[in-house]
Amino acid sequence: MVRLLNLYTISAFVALGGALFGFEIASMSGIAGTYQYKQFFNSPIGIRQGIITGAMACGSFAGSLLSPFLADSLSRKLSIQIGAVLWCIGACVQSAASGAKMLIVGRAVAGLCIGLTTTIVPIYQSEIAPRKIRGRVVTLQNFALGWGLLVQYFIQYGCSFIDSTASFRLPWAIQTLPAILLFLALFWLPRSPRWLAYQDRWDEALYVLAFLRSASCDLNDPLVLAEYKEIETQILVERQNNVNSYRALVSKRLRIRLIISVVLQAFTQLSGINFLMYFIVNILDSISNSNTLVASSILYIIGLLSTIPVMIWTDQWGRRLSLLLGAVAMFFWMELAGVLFATFGEENPVPNEAFTWIVIGRPVVSGFIQASMYLFVVSYALSWGPVSWIYPPEILPQIVRAKGVSLATATNWGVNTVLGIAIPTLWRIITWRLFIIFGSFSVLAFIFVWLLVPETKQRTLEEMDEVFQHGEPLWRSFTDRGNHDRLDILAREIEMADTGYFRRDLPLLQGTS
Repeated sequence: MVRLLNLYTISAFVALGGALFGFEIASMSGIAGTYQYKQFFNSPIGIRQGIITGAMACGSFAGSLLSPFLADSLSRKLSIQIGAVLWCIGACVQSAASGAKMLIVGRAVAGLCIGLTTTIVPIYQSEIAPRKIRGRVVTLQNFALGWGLLVQYFIQYGCSFIDSTASFRLPWAIQTLPAILLFLALFWLPRSPRWLAYQDRWDEALYVLAFLRSASCDLNDPLVLAEYKEIETQILVERQNNVNSYRALVSKRLRIRLIISVVLQAFTQLSGINFLMYFIVNILDSISNSNTLVASSILYIIGLLSTIPVMIWTDQWGRRLSLLLGAVAMFFWMELAGVLFATFGEENPVPNEAFTWIVIGRPVVSGFIQASMYLFVVSYALSWGPVSWIYPPEILPQIVRAKGVSLATATNWGVNTVLGIAIPTLWRIITWRLFIIFGSFSVLAFIFVWLLVPETKQRTLEEMDEVFQHGEPLWRSFTDRGNHDRLDILAREIEMADTGYFRRDLPLLQGTS
């Protein structure tokens, strides 16, 4: 009989943090194009709209930098709950906003939650997941993000027919519901076994591992004991060497892993994905699309559906190949849209609009541009979208994991903040050239991955030292060399020895709530 509370249900509930990320993106893309929003906030364009949009990312930047202090001291679980509370406060302030300043404050407070959850949720998921499906488990956050985008967008679409400020206040208020569900669900979910071990709560760490890995919660399962032993060994080595987490983060041993984590997150934003997600309505308006809200919803639907194959194959196909192929595809579709805009577009004769370059009277060209944007999102959702969030928490060791992932996520949100503020103005000034610039970044991303990003699939978190220190260039990913399935080998040794390495009767879920 399948337990109701298992690895997948735990990961699905905590992935609601990703759904909040989706609500954040959709919370402006659908509303900003409505006449009710424009009328109430005095038609913000350019830098003014950029500050409103970028306030969430700015708060997220601060939240991601704050996250390691909360995650390491209070636990991953409690930190996510704090984020859910901040989200509810921010959503209420946005819903009650009497002007642009109050809206900006509300978005910044909600952004603190996004910074916390986008940093800590992948860490928590990585630390509870077995190595063979870790990619699938972490990808659940991106799947939830897609659902958040879609649900919030259709809520906004329905509310757009309300001829009052309720058309945007109601969607912003409804955002509190998934955060409340996340907050309450976490009371029943276990803490990270690796965090518990690092706090010297070894009995609880062993029980949580048994609970997550064994259907019968068998504390003497050899695979459970083998993973426990690996965690114990790594922590003891770090303590014997008197490793300081801040020094370790920039040490020669870990420096390249930090660089990979940070640069991958930067390229995620520089690909141009949020240029499309935040400003899709304006882009569609500029190519004379007659129903931008429906066309935008299609973008979110295909983004959600495209995440499903990644959950199935990322642990078999691998991370590296997904990033390489994704960079090539994203480059092609972004450049194609830019070339079509440049070739068939013209200046917008209407002043004071969000766009100054339009494609008019060319339905075939407009259709190709729209299709290019859809296929770009498909390419992103199949590769960089999920994989860039899988890498940082799995390649960094326990002692620096929260701090390293925090810096990587802060990079994502820092770049997001700059782009969110700058794009409305750049879209008016350099128009189609934005597509060309974002496409060029995908070329740089391809080169970076080819040279420096190794394959990490099927490896335990404690094996990453071997992946990065096997003595060959990183593009020659670490192979087994007779050490295949080290965890299975250790489990067999424990089973054959039958030494009673750990024979304890622990109460069900003692100390894990």
